[in-house]
Amino acid sequence: MTDNTDKGLLPAGLSDVLTPDATFESSVLERLLADFAAHGYDRVNPPLVEFEDSLLNGIGAGVAEQTFRLMDPESQKMMGIRADMTPQIARIAARRLSQAPRPLRLSYAGQVLRVRGSQLRPERQFTQVGAELIGPDEAAADAEVIVLAARALANLGVDDLSIDLGLPKLVAAVSGNAGDNPESEARLRQALDRKDAAAVAELGDDFGEDAARTLAAMLNAAGPAIEALEALGALGLSGEAESGRNLLADVVERVRAALPDLAVTIDPVENRGFEYHTGVTVTFFAKGVRGELGSGGRYMANGGDNAGEAATGFTLFMDTVLRALAPPAPRQRVYLPAGTLVENTARLRADGCITVAALSDEKDAAGEAERLGCSHVLQEGEVVEISKTKAKSKD
Repeated sequence: MTDNTDKGLLPAGLSDVLTPDATFESSVLERLLADFAAHGYDRVNPPLVEFEDSLLNGIGAGVAEQTFRLMDPESQKMMGIRADMTPQIARIAARRLSQAPRPLRLSYAGQVLRVRGSQLRPERQFTQVGAELIGPDEAAADAEVIVLAARALANLGVDDLSIDLGLPKLVAAVSGNAGDNPESEARLRQALDRKDAAAVAELGDDFGEDAARTLAAMLNAAGPAIEALEALGALGLSGEAESGRNLLADVVERVRAALPDLAVTIDPVENRGFEYHTGVTVTFFAKGVRGELGSGGRYMANGGDNAGEAATGFTLFMDTVLRALAPPAPRQRVYLPAGTLVENTARLRADGCITVAALSDEKDAAGEAERLGCSHVLQEGEVVEISKTKAKSKD
């Protein structure tokens, strides 16, 4: 029986990244990490695969359904391929760096693999790069990581950058007894996700008429940060809900002081993608770019059985970040005939050229250079465009 299967076919959501895209991604990645390092964020590099009980512990449980499993042939224990790097950073902070002074600033970059893609991100394997600030539980820390990410993206050349802030715990603080009835909580969450104020208002029997009206009004409060904070302030929030609103206001003030031109919005009921977060969350967008550039926020970092410690951070998705950037100008690719002096090749590379050396003598150097994708050829110590070389040979 003949097997006609295309041996080069890849599973859905996976793809080869070829040049120049692979080179571009690598250069952008290193620029981001260098930016984070300049602000005191030390890079760590966790493994791609870990034991399941460690990888999916604590906040890692939030990505359990997206995690591929496999059996370790040596230990006979189940392992998981990371679907997100943040839980690994939490483990490193709790286990390997438990004695390191706080605040602890860490950065990271690597590939992740997920069971399924989403409508906005069909890719199942992609590169994450990010930073985490572990230890302090205060608005200054939240603002620091938000400003760090926004500045790093701006330094890359991302235009029309905006951020959307949220506070997932705000809904629970207003609804009060939402956690006592899973069915009511699910209906509330569905109505909020659909931005259906009428459906929220109808849940008065579950959460009380006042709470239902407040939750419905919170839907309409979403928008530019200053207006959203004013709308939330007019709702008469109290207790934990009012403290959350004040925290949002503090973070907004700090971010705007550092980046006055940054567009900041607030969605006080957004929760999707922030299930394990405990404080202010952030999502980064760029006008005209599909999907978010990254996201993050406050959570409890725990890499074992301990209760954990406060942490905040962000993850950028390289596939989306690259879509927000103009591709780099192509570098001169120079063909070097056999026997070219070493000092000449070193000089060309120092000037930013890519050199492709011939392995043997070629009668038609220009033709061979063109075949290998070169734009120029070195002739008698001078770099000459191939088009000019061919034109001269015709004359």
